[in-house]
Amino acid sequence: MLEYRIDRRSGIATYLQIVQQTRQALRLGLLVPGDKLPTAREVVEATAINPNTVLKAYRELEREGLVEAKRGLGTFIRRSLGSAPADSPLVEELADWARRARAAGMERDDVAALFASVLERQFKGDGDS
Repeated sequence: MLEYRIDRRSGIATYLQIVQQTRQALRLGLLVPGDKLPTAREVVEATAINPNTVLKAYRELEREGLVEAKRGLGTFIRRSLGSAPADSPLVEELADWARRARAAGMERDDVAALFASVLERQFKGDGDS
């Protein structure tokens, strides 16, 4: 089951962190149609956030057509995203690169900025930013 990690220092709204992490799990194939998301209560217990925040995130995912709430049963994945399986050989290459960046003294935010910059250059004009 998906476990959300909330970074209170990120500057990103908590509900958006849940939405983004769910989308990422869908893109990586960690969640597939039919899978059940953790209940709002489970997320609250694991992250100490307000239940309304979880419900707001789940409503956003439902609005996007990614999940479906079934009264009394839970919230379930309706469709997948992307095609980047978590077991892709590229994962280890990227992990190696991240280890080298860290060993070179780069901070997490610096690595994220550099990676975002490279992505922007590589996918410029694809409408995928």
